Amino acid sequence: MKKISDSILKIEEILAGIMLCMIAVLVFWSAVARTVGMPVNWAQDVSLLAFAWLTFIGSDIIIKGGGLIRIDMLVNKFPKVVQKLLTIVFDIMMLLFLLILIVYGFMLVSQSWNRTFNTMKMSYAWCTLAVPVGSLLMFFSAIGKTIGDIKKPSKEGGDA
Repeated sequence: MKKISDSILKIEEILAGIMLCMIAVLVFWSAVARTVGMPVNWAQDVSLLAFAWLTFIGSDIIIKGGGLIRIDMLVNKFPKVVQKLLTIVFDIMMLLFLLILIVYGFMLVSQSWNRTFNTMKMSYAWCTLAVPVGSLLMFFSAIGKTIGDIKKPSKEGGDA
């Protein structure tokens, strides 16, 4: 299972890097082209599509890397057992939130099949599909994090 997760992470990192570079190039190119009077209208739509996917794939990369933002100034004042319990409660809340994003994300995709991008004959559903697919990836990563948090002894350092 670890090999699969590592392979997915590597693919996500490559895709995220490609999309980030693509967005930067397209936005710069579009701005320069608009300045010289030859706008590249489709660049904005392609950048939007890449940005949607980058956001959700990047979020999964962060979950897998353990880089989630947390404000633990108050939590660190509690005993280690309470810290661990709060960590597990927050993990479960994140899993529930991701389930909501998955369910409502697929509903959003189904509602946006007939909508197209302004400059491309492509369904906007490909953009909204980033929400449930990315959330599904994050859900599985968060399950692994939750299992790790449950297995971690309470007496370990302040990162319970």
